[in-house]
Amino acid sequence: MKKSYREQDLSQHDFSDQTLSFTDFTEANLVRANLSEAKLMGSNFSGASLRWANLEKSDLRWAFLKEANLEKANLWGANLRGAELEKANLAWANLTRARLANLKGADLWKANLEEANLESANLVRANLSEARLWNANLWKADLSEANLWETNLWKANLSEANLEKANLSWADLSEADLSEANLEGANLSGAKLEESILMGANLKGANLRWANLEGAKLEGAKLSGADLEEANLKGADLSGAKYDDKTTLPISEEEAQQRGMVKK
Repeated sequence: MKKSYREQDLSQHDFSDQTLSFTDFTEANLVRANLSEAKLMGSNFSGASLRWANLEKSDLRWAFLKEANLEKANLWGANLRGAELEKANLAWANLTRARLANLKGADLWKANLEEANLESANLVRANLSEARLWNANLWKADLSEANLWETNLWKANLSEANLEKANLSWADLSEADLSEANLEGANLSGAKLEESILMGANLKGANLRWANLEGAKLEGAKLSGADLEEANLKGADLSGAKYDDKTTLPISEEEAQQRGMVKK
């Protein structure tokens, strides 16, 4: 029989290492509860409060966490594959080495996502401002219209990711892999892109004002209509990068072509 703790006060309760798959925790109070290494596959935490809860190495595959409050929760190494996290609050949460999938519209402000596996994750319109995503795997993730203001994405894998119209202003993308990524219409003003890989990236109409692209690899990048006013292109590889009359460059057109850029 499926267990139900719906709307119950379970603050500081110890559920560690217990099998609680398909349990109903809807709108339950789980503040500071210990759910470490618990088996919670398919459980329903919709609207539940999990602030400061310990979910380290828990199995949350296919769990429902819509609108759950996970502020400052510890999700280190948790398995959230297939979990529903739409509009969940994960501010200041620790998601180091966590495995995630659907975070559409989630609030991840200042969340710790170091080395998190977000491969193919749905992060459409998610708030990731000031989050830490060092070395995170975001291959083919959908971050369209996401807020990544001042987010730390040092050495993150964003290859083939969709960042259309995303806000990446003042984000740290140094040494990040953005090859073949879609950044059309994205705001990258003031972003740190030193030594980043942007080969084949779509930067059409992107705002790159004051961006630091020193040593970046932009071979074959699409820069039609992009604004690179005051951007730093020192040592950047621009071979095959495509631009047009609407592109604003910080260097002369003569220098651009000498460095291998191609005007469309």
